[in-house]
Amino acid sequence: MIREFLDSWALFHNVYLVGWSIGLLLSLVGVLVVARNQIFLSAAVAQASTLGVAIGMWVAGRGLAPHLAWLESDGFLSSLAVAFAIIATLFSARRHSLRGNSAEAVTGWVFLVSASTAILLMAHSPHGLEEVHRLLLSSIIGAGRHDVWVFGSLLGLSGALIAVLHRRILLFSLDPAMATAAGMNVRAWGVATSGWLGLSAGLSMRASGMLYTFGCLVLPALIAASLCREVRTMFLVAPLVAVLSAGAGFVLANHYDYPPAQVIVALMCLLLAATWIVRGIRG
Repeated sequence: MIREFLDSWALFHNVYLVGWSIGLLLSLVGVLVVARNQIFLSAAVAQASTLGVAIGMWVAGRGLAPHLAWLESDGFLSSLAVAFAIIATLFSARRHSLRGNSAEAVTGWVFLVSASTAILLMAHSPHGLEEVHRLLLSSIIGAGRHDVWVFGSLLGLSGALIAVLHRRILLFSLDPAMATAAGMNVRAWGVATSGWLGLSAGLSMRASGMLYTFGCLVLPALIAASLCREVRTMFLVAPLVAVLSAGAGFVLANHYDYPPAQVIVALMCLLLAATWIVRGIRG
């Protein structure tokens, strides 16, 4: 099985590298998502990215492409995916200004309006509808060298920022009131972390689809939360879980000819269930 995986490296090495990079990146972001109890927000943000892609394809289908060729470019669609992810994150972060509505209500609205509008925009476009379905089902088989450089750079930048600012990040995530008392600009930190989540989820959604993006955002962090007593330690355990799960998933998917994204997410779900069972028995 391992030998088959190594033999496939020459053909699928970009896919494997992108899958690992996305898993590492999103697992780091996911620690903040889980620590701030915003798990459903990550699903809404991923779905908003799909809406951005659908709008881009709808605009390109209005007959403007011959005059504006960049409307059909992958860069344009990726930019819209990131933009809508960031908008969804910032909108949900302002939920307290929407009187009478809970955080879950606003996040649920973002998720549902994004999901329904994306399908409606592409309902009469077979190619567009196929692309939306691909994003929803998740597939990282088409990842290329460009994706390796993009996610590798974003992962390196994210790791460096966490290493330098980890104390402030923990304080902001766990106790915003204390962070304010310590002189931190909580509003600015909220915008920065929302942009980080939106950028990471938007790019990942475009490259790997919703299932893999949502899974890597929440599952490694939830597993780490079950194993760790401190959020500080979760920043080490969550990436380790993501790397090991992705590695095992790629090996199994290659051997049994299954889609890798689904195999990896299924493995992380099994691992999370195992940690819950163990905690229940020990408790």
